Amino acid sequence: MPRLAVALTLLLSAVSAASAQDIGSRSKSGSATMAQLIAEGYEIKAAAPNGSRYVVFMQKEKSAYACEFANVSATQCRLIN
Repeated sequence: MPRLAVALTLLLSAVSAASAQDIGSRSKSGSATMAQLIAEGYEIKAAAPNGSRYVVFMQKEKSAYACEFANVSATQCRLIN
């Protein structure tokens, strides 16, 4: 569990730095970056280890995304509802 806390701390630091950059626009496929989601007000609700990666769940009102977090530069987020 301490590894999860460290990973989430690093994740939040990286996402905060990335959200200060140009966030661009989301494609119609429902994919986004964690920086875009944070900038739009999404919150991290949960995280679970998945092998060498983490799956991070983000939510804003009734919209939710699942993000696969490998490292600070390799994340993939997809709309799950």
